[in-house]
Amino acid sequence: MDNSPELDALLARLDTGASRDRISAAADVAELEVVERDLLGRRSGAREVREAIKGLDPSERPVAGRALSSYEAGVREMLAERATALAAAAAAAGEADAAERLDLTLGGHGLNRGHHHLVTQVQRELEDIFVAMGYAVAEGPEVEDDWHNFEALNFPPGHPARAMQDTLYVKLGRPEQVMLRTHTSPVQIRVMQSQPPPIYCVMPGRTYRNETLDARHSPVFHQIEGLAVDRGITFGDLAGTIEAFTSAYFRTTVPTRLLPSFFPFTEPSAEFAVGCVFCEGSGCRVCSQTGWIELGGCGMVDPNVFAAVGIDPEEYSGFAFGFGLERMPMLRYGVNPIKTFFDGDIRFLSQY
Repeated sequence: MDNSPELDALLARLDTGASRDRISAAADVAELEVVERDLLGRRSGAREVREAIKGLDPSERPVAGRALSSYEAGVREMLAERATALAAAAAAAGEADAAERLDLTLGGHGLNRGHHHLVTQVQRELEDIFVAMGYAVAEGPEVEDDWHNFEALNFPPGHPARAMQDTLYVKLGRPEQVMLRTHTSPVQIRVMQSQPPPIYCVMPGRTYRNETLDARHSPVFHQIEGLAVDRGITFGDLAGTIEAFTSAYFRTTVPTRLLPSFFPFTEPSAEFAVGCVFCEGSGCRVCSQTGWIELGGCGMVDPNVFAAVGIDPEEYSGFAFGFGLERMPMLRYGVNPIKTFFDGDIRFLSQY
């Protein structure tokens, strides 16, 4: 089947040849960093393509997602190769200069090129997985109002579930009406307000709660949530989506389990867990001998949430899920406790 003009236009923007020419023309590391920002940064054409995917027909989104992932992987590989070549050239030039000058250096540790934080690496990997599945990526403000953070999500004033959020309020406007967002769910509300169904979207970002820093909790952490709204969406679609992205992340087929739970914004609700990737379900220290590792919560979007954003729950259904981003590298690499991600210890950060 022929591609639509919109899809062809997006694919045409992913010009690997032009990107290769720009990377090859970089004369030094500083220039190469500028090229990297232009090709993969927040204002790059690749980022614009990622945002434009959500406007495509749902049948074409996976094609565009795979093309974008392939382009970004190719560009990163070319950037790494050019960086290696520039480093080798600089080293050779340094050796030539050293033969002609007196060495008065007193030692040192040298300079190492930095890289993304482990949480950022995991966020981008998960974004690529979901984009390849046909999902768009959405972002929203970290300072939210009560309606988006709570009320539109079926947390009416005085609802006991608000106490679960440990909210950090901001002194702005009326008391307890502006806050640091406690989850990325408000972005779901903003997406549903901004476009009609079908909607397939993930929302990664930083969140805040009034919690004491310990082995498993942090006042600042990161989440990624997913939302699908369309005609005929079922709980089975939710279960299949969870199994698909967890298997893609852990790079092996991972069994999943759903246990009944409660969240104000979904009904029915469930906690989802994956089979332990370390002991393959036989029981170990990581999974507390259960064979399962809990990841997050999920469920079918409550009709009250649809009513709040003007979507007819008789015509559309949907599911939502969410989990902590730090949880994923903790499982893959055995990182513990959670505060390790925020200590800024270069000995830990340089390992990844």
